[in-house]
Amino acid sequence: MKAIQKVRQLGSQWETQDPFLFCAYHLDQYPKGNDQMGPDASLTGRNIGMDFNGKDGWNMYHGRTVPGFPAHAHKGFETITIVERGLADHSDSLGAAGRFGEGDVQWMTAGKGVQHSEMFPLLNTEEENPLLLFQLWLNLPKASKTVPAHYKMLWHEDIPVVTHLDEEDREIRVKVIAGTYEGTRALSPAPDSWAAKKENGVEVWLVTLAPNATWSVPTAAAGLNRTLYFYEGHEIATEGYKIPKGHGLDLVPTEEIIIQNGDQKGFFLFIQGKPIGEPVAKQGPFVMNTYQEINDAITEYRQTEFGGWPWPSHDHTHDKKRGRFAIHADGTEEIRD
Repeated sequence: MKAIQKVRQLGSQWETQDPFLFCAYHLDQYPKGNDQMGPDASLTGRNIGMDFNGKDGWNMYHGRTVPGFPAHAHKGFETITIVERGLADHSDSLGAAGRFGEGDVQWMTAGKGVQHSEMFPLLNTEEENPLLLFQLWLNLPKASKTVPAHYKMLWHEDIPVVTHLDEEDREIRVKVIAGTYEGTRALSPAPDSWAAKKENGVEVWLVTLAPNATWSVPTAAAGLNRTLYFYEGHEIATEGYKIPKGHGLDLVPTEEIIIQNGDQKGFFLFIQGKPIGEPVAKQGPFVMNTYQEINDAITEYRQTEFGGWPWPSHDHTHDKKRGRFAIHADGTEEIRD
């Protein structure tokens, strides 16, 4: 295969290439919500606090009442959280907060350290509450690992979407979260991100192909790492092979590759970037360059808790009546609905 370096089978955590660290994939068919914004269903048989088994098609994760991830620390990298379906409630140790989803993206630079929680409130009490969420971990170079923590919202109304047709008038839709597609530039990422410098070639796109559509993936400069994840659909044909959904393709950036979609609508996540090329030391929520730095980070967290936790509970959720909003550490507030 001239244009494909490797084919990877996907699970709930997708392997990535430098400058990315990994991608978490959450697809949960949550039932109707109850008065506490949790599932209106029995939790019997679940390992509450550590529920990742997908019983009945959904998980509580580390949540006990509301699904999600109560307060936990990060340091030395960034998270790009793409919530295509459902909602996420963010709270952090800087006093920042927000509710986002249904196509929104949160770009958070952990930098020198932050605690945050990510809970998934089930607001709909009449119908199911499906969740589709991707969280990319994007590394920071050594020079940026101690920048101040920061987060930025990319609201779905503002994220550019490019729609065009193939030669048979079948639709190709590209949501440009980072980088550029066909001359359309994404919104600016967080200011200290590796993606903030154009020469680093960071691209994050969500691509949707109509049944039987043909898409030519744009080529790019040599030396960039790029992967196309086929996460929903039936199968695609490329390079003389048929590949079913649930696979990722590491691509050669300078080689043209044609993706022929199958007889169902196809959904893809495309990521690309110039490798940082530095040593990576990882332990849980900390990503540094050496394990001595990891030990120092753990000590710092034990001493400071990265600012402590200003919320009533570690699994804090926002008022059920609130729509999408963001409150930043400087007090700036954005209200979307």
